[in-house]
Amino acid sequence: MKLQHKIFRTIGICLFVIWFYTVPVKGQEGYQRPPEVIAKLIDAPSTPSVNIDSKGEWMLLMERPGYPSIEEVSAPELRIGGTRINPATNGRSRQTFMTNLRLREISSGREFSFSGLPVKPQISNVGWSLDERKIAFTHTTSEGIELWVADVATKSAKRLTQAIINNAYVPAYDWMPDNEHLLISTIVENRGSAPQKPRAPKGPVTQETAGAEAPSRTYQDLIKNPYDESLFEYYTTVQLKKVDMDGNVQKVGKPEIIKGFSLSPDGNYILVQTIQKPFSYLVPASRFPFQYEVWNNKGQLVKVMAKIKLDEVRPKGFDATRLGPRSMTWRTDKAATLYWAEAQDGGDPKRETSERDFVYSMSAPFNGNATKLASTGLRYSGITWGDDKRAILNERWWAKRLDRRTLINPSKPGTQGQVIIDRSTTDSYNDPGRPMMEKNQYGLYNMKFDKDNIFMNSIGGSPEGNRPFLSKFNLKTQKQEIIFRSEAPYYERPIDILSSKGDKIITLRESENEPPNYFIRNLRKGSMEQITDFPHPQPGMMAVNKEVIKYQREDGVDLTAVLYTPAGYDKTKDGPLPVLMWAYPIEYKSKATAAQVRGTPYSFTRVSSGSPLFWVLRGYAVMANTEFPIIGEGENQPNDRFREQLVMNAKAAIDAVVKLGVGDRNRVGVGGHSYGAFMTANLLAHSDLFAAGIARSGAYNRTLTPFGFQREERTYWEAPELYNYMSPFMHADKVNEPLLLIHGEADNNSGTFPIQSIRYYNAIKGHGGTARLVMLPDESHGYRAKESILHMLWEMDTWLEKYVKNASTKPEPASINSKGR
Repeated sequence: MKLQHKIFRTIGICLFVIWFYTVPVKGQEGYQRPPEVIAKLIDAPSTPSVNIDSKGEWMLLMERPGYPSIEEVSAPELRIGGTRINPATNGRSRQTFMTNLRLREISSGREFSFSGLPVKPQISNVGWSLDERKIAFTHTTSEGIELWVADVATKSAKRLTQAIINNAYVPAYDWMPDNEHLLISTIVENRGSAPQKPRAPKGPVTQETAGAEAPSRTYQDLIKNPYDESLFEYYTTVQLKKVDMDGNVQKVGKPEIIKGFSLSPDGNYILVQTIQKPFSYLVPASRFPFQYEVWNNKGQLVKVMAKIKLDEVRPKGFDATRLGPRSMTWRTDKAATLYWAEAQDGGDPKRETSERDFVYSMSAPFNGNATKLASTGLRYSGITWGDDKRAILNERWWAKRLDRRTLINPSKPGTQGQVIIDRSTTDSYNDPGRPMMEKNQYGLYNMKFDKDNIFMNSIGGSPEGNRPFLSKFNLKTQKQEIIFRSEAPYYERPIDILSSKGDKIITLRESENEPPNYFIRNLRKGSMEQITDFPHPQPGMMAVNKEVIKYQREDGVDLTAVLYTPAGYDKTKDGPLPVLMWAYPIEYKSKATAAQVRGTPYSFTRVSSGSPLFWVLRGYAVMANTEFPIIGEGENQPNDRFREQLVMNAKAAIDAVVKLGVGDRNRVGVGGHSYGAFMTANLLAHSDLFAAGIARSGAYNRTLTPFGFQREERTYWEAPELYNYMSPFMHADKVNEPLLLIHGEADNNSGTFPIQSIRYYNAIKGHGGTARLVMLPDESHGYRAKESILHMLWEMDTWLEKYVKNASTKPEPASINSKGR
């Protein structure tokens, strides 16, 4: 009897063990697929990318595949120095390759395929030669990266090099002015095998500081130990070479860790940025010590222009910068002239001064003193070159959202320029746009003039929404003459100018149900010719209803959202719908600019992987691009009233959609990605407005980003109350609505470590809340693998169906302050 009992007990234990290991464990359910009405949008074909030559003769069509598989996304990668490298190819990891190149002759509409392309193309780094008769590109194989070239005249392609290209950190190539050679970045010959990780560490990893303030963002993928240092040096050391159209190669200079290189317009010199040691464990490689060096085109050192120190110690603030020359590059209108900026305020935005930056220049043979070209009152942000007497000096100041542009005369260095544009960066109604460009004698781009006018291309902000325009901006009077403007019911953007007077242009035109296609407009004749005919990639979205709704929050700020409702929806017959509100907070320094209408009702409705629009097809009203301004006027900072303004924005949006008779107040879900996820968590903690929330790749504990976040410049130690006030983690006990948290396990965004979602989930769980945590393997801040995207959509759909569409009716809260807003 005892023996029989033991046998049955043993069998029972075995059966229990078998049951335990065969029943799916939460978090190990495998990838799921959403309903087909959603999944088929992800399966829809991609529209080719387009690149048009400067003369408007040829259009290059670059075909892209669908989303990569999880096997591709999960390929081995090195995460070092703030970058991600594919060790198998010595290129960047997580690339999306093109699978074909085609040419279309714009005048005739004839389309050509290139003969000789790789059998299974994995194309990237596509670039026209300076004379636009050839097209260079790289092809990635399992062994590495090859350089190829396609000839426009013969419509044929050929390989120029074996798999020797080093594209891990530096650009793959630069066309030389003769259009018969390229300067290429290659793997060092006979470099040997990659360093092997030691079986045991040789000692502790140490860092030391001695009084210098070094506030730093929470960078990821940094170098952590000597082994990482050796790997970084191994994969980023390159040998520059020159290759001709027959594939003959010649070394240029000696191997260096190069972060950038560019040829002078005349091709006689190379500006090379060489990374130096020591490497840093605190900041990415972009802030390692480096040198600006000028080489001749044979690779011989001409001059070290500047030695830039390790950039770990920098003043606080988004307008801060480092000391020494920065943004050094070639003038596009001169044979071989360099220009750069240098901070005059110690790089410290808090220092009061009338001159923030000096701009210098120096010409070949680089043996004299630098010439002071101009000075700035704000932070230098580049020069747009025109001719020898006209260029535009660009300045910006983030703290006050200022954009200033000054007309300078490069032939008279140091003379006072004329301010032609001085505006708020957030004022879209008065945005004159950016200059249109044309090729010069060096095959590079300068501003396009018509006497005293430059052509400007603007997004065209207006009370009716964005209406892009092309204008002539008079440099003497600062008056603007609009020569073309998008008209309803289309959204049409000027792309290029084909005539000297600007009366023949290429535009990209779309409507709510018509996909973007290219047109040639003759403004003088009033004619229009369509030159592409890309079909609707997602015809299931054609009948969806779309409108921009306008409403006002309780403090008088005007707001908008783009409201989508299902095809055939009739609110009088069908009644209110469940609602999905999707948003992303944006900071402003004035109520007037925050209240401006943005977006357009006439843009094409295409659903991308991160979009909320899938749920229109599931019977929801979707509020996309729902405006969530956070305003701080004068000395007040936007985030001082972050939570209150979030709730005001949300309540106003819900009231608007309910007042329309479209939305059911008791069935509203809210969601967002990144800072939108942060918004979502705060709304659930500090209001009772929503049935449920979805937060993707967010940050929830701001003490984990203590030296500032998003656009908040104050540190935790300067404003600890603010960090606690804004962190939903500190208020997890108030979350009594279901929250779905999704995060990529390999998120390398500086503000959204994956631990943020893990810790927030644990906080909600610890207080008895309802939450689900989904960690997507090998995904970064945005999700790329098709399996990951489909699973994300399945998670979201399941959550919305359970907690929003089928939410139990609950009485309206007496006050939105019920959670201690």
